[in-house]
Amino acid sequence: MQPPAVQATVRILGIDPGSQRTGVGIIDVEAAGKIRHVHHQPLVLLGEGDFALRLRRLLDGLSRLIDEYRPQEVAIERVFVGRSADSALKLGQARGAAICAVVLRDLPVSEYGAREVKLATVGTGAADKAQVQHMVAAMLGLSGKLQADAADALAIALTHAHVRATTQRLGVDARLAWSRR
Repeated sequence: MQPPAVQATVRILGIDPGSQRTGVGIIDVEAAGKIRHVHHQPLVLLGEGDFALRLRRLLDGLSRLIDEYRPQEVAIERVFVGRSADSALKLGQARGAAICAVVLRDLPVSEYGAREVKLATVGTGAADKAQVQHMVAAMLGLSGKLQADAADALAIALTHAHVRATTQRLGVDARLAWSRR
C-alpha cells in the first residue's frame, strides 16, 4: 500500500474563539515543512446590540475570511472552563458559531487544548500570552507586537501544522499519540 499523496502547500486557518474577540490566523505549510504567514486579525464582536448579533457577526466574519483565503484545513481551540459558568457558556456558543462557519464549507476541523498549543509553540504548557506572542512572531518572521487573540490563532494553526507533519512523518495518528488517554 502506498502512503497518501502529500499536497504541495496546505493552507491552515487557526481560530481562537471568543465572545468579544475571536482571533484568526492563516498560514501556508509547504510539503517540505516551510511555514509562511498569510493573514491574521482579531474579529471584534463588540458593538452589537445583543449576544445573538455578536454570534452572527462572528459567523459572517469567518465566512468572509474563508471565502477570501480558501483554507483547506481548520484548527480551533477547545473551550477552557474557568470559574464562571456564564463565560464558559458564551465561549462555547462562540466556538459553536465558528465551527458552523467552517463545517458549512465542508472543511475538516481539528481541536487543540490551550496547554497543547502552548507546549507546541513555546515548549511548556504553562506559557503566558507574552511568550506565545513572542514565539509565534519569531516562528513566522513577523515584526512588532502581535494582538493577543490573533497570536493565539496563529499558534493554533502552527500546532496543527506540527501535528500534521508528525502524522505524515511517522505514519501514525498524531492526535492519539499526543493525547494521554
